[in-house]
Amino acid sequence: MNIQILLLQARHAEDPMALHEQECFAESCGIDLEQITPFDLLDRRPTMEEILRFDALMVGGSGDFYVTRGNLPGFEELLAIFREVVEVGHPTFASCFGYQCLVAALGGVLVHDTDATEVGTYSLSLTAAGREDPLFGFLPSNFNAQLGRKDRATAHPAGIPNLAESERSPFQALRIPDKPIWATQFHPELDRKTNQDRYQHYLEGYARYMTSELPQEMESRFDTSREASQLLFRFLELVFD
Repeated sequence: MNIQILLLQARHAEDPMALHEQECFAESCGIDLEQITPFDLLDRRPTMEEILRFDALMVGGSGDFYVTRGNLPGFEELLAIFREVVEVGHPTFASCFGYQCLVAALGGVLVHDTDATEVGTYSLSLTAAGREDPLFGFLPSNFNAQLGRKDRATAHPAGIPNLAESERSPFQALRIPDKPIWATQFHPELDRKTNQDRYQHYLEGYARYMTSELPQEMESRFDTSREASQLLFRFLELVFD
């Protein structure tokens, strides 16, 4: 597929997970790494003119930054950009931190909830809206997905349907109605191995919320997520074929 994607990243330049994330998005999209252009949000925010030079916008997770804390430099400016993207209707897929930014930008509610942290592979269920969605509709009613989060949504913006839910977090995915814009709390760009890689790299940040035995036990929480890992490829097929 001959498309170019702008990938917004909220990771320190020296963090090896920045390149790891780019590779994961390329692999899940079924495109070459050269078709992904990373954009460092720690440096500055993109303009709409820059975003529109690309066929699609994608947004990844974050290492040390939380939407509930607003601790990313230029955070409010970034939320304004998300609102512009929605207004224009530019093809977009945002995961994890990106999903939370979109929820916050449009007036939804998020909380920092370490007691309900989801790290590993979890079973999700489609909602009625998810079953009718042109992208999510291919998924089975229950499917595995890769997660790594401490923030979570407790309410979507008005008029924005919730497409999936988990036991710990009832809001897991959204679509902007009638626009090619989707977002997921889970990570469709990750599979079992790449999520384990991510977990091991950020283990220190997760371990402070765990008992001494739990980090080792967590290793058993990773599983395959075949259907969810097809979402990005199917997103591109749906929007551009």
